[in-house]
Amino acid sequence: MQHVKRNLVLVLGDQLDGQSTALTGFDPDQDAIWMAEVDEESTHVPSAKQRTTLFLSAMRHFAQSLRDKKWPVIYSRIDDPGNTGSLAGELGRAIHDHAPRQLVMTAPGDWRVLRQLRDTAESHALPLDIRDDNHFLSTVREFKAHAEGRKSLRLEYFYRELRRKHDILMEGNQPIGGQWNFDADNRGSFGKTGPGKLPPPSRFEPDAITREVMALVNTRFAHHPGSLSQFGWPVTRTQALQVLADFIQYRLPQFGQYQDAMWEGEVWLYHSHLSSSLNLKLLHPTEVIAAAQDAFHSGHAPLAAVEGFVRQILGWREYVRGIYWTEMPGYLERNAMQAQADLPSFFWTGDTDMACLRDAIGQTLMHGYAHHIQRLMVTGLYALLFGVHPKQVHAWYLSVYVDAVEWVELPNTLGMSQYGDGGLMASKPYVASGKYIDRMSNHCKGCRFNPAESIGAAACPFTTLYWDYLDRHADTLAKNPRMLMQLKNLNRLSESQRTAITEQAQAHRASVAPNSAG
Repeated sequence: MQHVKRNLVLVLGDQLDGQSTALTGFDPDQDAIWMAEVDEESTHVPSAKQRTTLFLSAMRHFAQSLRDKKWPVIYSRIDDPGNTGSLAGELGRAIHDHAPRQLVMTAPGDWRVLRQLRDTAESHALPLDIRDDNHFLSTVREFKAHAEGRKSLRLEYFYRELRRKHDILMEGNQPIGGQWNFDADNRGSFGKTGPGKLPPPSRFEPDAITREVMALVNTRFAHHPGSLSQFGWPVTRTQALQVLADFIQYRLPQFGQYQDAMWEGEVWLYHSHLSSSLNLKLLHPTEVIAAAQDAFHSGHAPLAAVEGFVRQILGWREYVRGIYWTEMPGYLERNAMQAQADLPSFFWTGDTDMACLRDAIGQTLMHGYAHHIQRLMVTGLYALLFGVHPKQVHAWYLSVYVDAVEWVELPNTLGMSQYGDGGLMASKPYVASGKYIDRMSNHCKGCRFNPAESIGAAACPFTTLYWDYLDRHADTLAKNPRMLMQLKNLNRLSESQRTAITEQAQAHRASVAPNSAG
């Protein structure tokens, strides 16, 4: 028997916001909310156990909060008998059972999902009302208008527009402190003595709902990457608000100075750990930015730290979303540097002699987390220098990080990290030798490789691959003014040195087994 509904309101796993546009005008007497856990969302890439657990637990907690308001929720559990395994299949079942007159949703964060749900609505001859996602401070239309007519897109100019529009860290029409960007002040390392005593991270003991999900994931996705032994991510809005408060109180004052620093065995440092809550929509960026601004105005945190943090939320987050939705679906296929190598298998295990990669990948698999410099200048840098196909790098990042939703992960990986878009997003390839990692961390001190060496048994693979990358792509890179100094240094090497580097790079690639996700 069909239970006819006016609107079936679709709520996806990264839309856990009680103020979502999809819920505007919701009438519990006429409408119902639809949520679905499906295998496909954990298997189209081998989603790591931490990531899948976070999504499923947060979804179940959110659904319970809706039921507590006496709102009707049609919820498919991943292990329900008859679960079709796909969003399209589960939505089709709900349409059959409830015969809604219309489908309503907030715009999703994934082109693949949007296409699936549109196709499903069309196949059932149902109108699909797709509403703007009000979880951002700009719209895709605004970004498109900003981008039109520009020869190149750069974060800085879009960021300034948003600062002015929303009056964030402004005095009239000018930035507080007389400059827009304090990036130069935010590149400190810990030095030889290390970070010292660090504030403990905000972690949460799994409750009954989360423990049930953990058991399910460990059984159903036993062969997926990672471990749940250390799971402690916020899965509710209340927990997310606590993480925000703790960051502002204990980490933000030092965040700016040390946001690029790394230290062996230190996972959390001074970072916010808010990206998963923002991307699940448990937190709104405006409240996060407001809390940071208040910390500056009260004298609790310095301007450089607050501006650097605000730039991540108001700048990068909005910018990458604009690039994703104006460039998809073709963006996924870009490979400007024609990289073709397979991802080395140690990315799925952390089993490597390179100390920096062992540390970054090990903590990624244990916690589903690594901070932005570990992603850009350790795992991402190695993949770029190695020549891994950017689509494989993208799939790995989407698999292993708890905050990975495609709209934010793909441009950051393919564009920023791998330069796969040829400079649309970033003004140059972010390439460096092992000396950068030595400067920003203590990894090299305990590593068998020497970051100053590019040839020989002790040569750092990062340094070898760095010179090899410049040599292989010299003609292309010579067209980029920001690469000329690095190419000038390359040209100081003798022909025999360059040959030896090429041979060592080839030997290193041959020594690393191809991609295996287990």
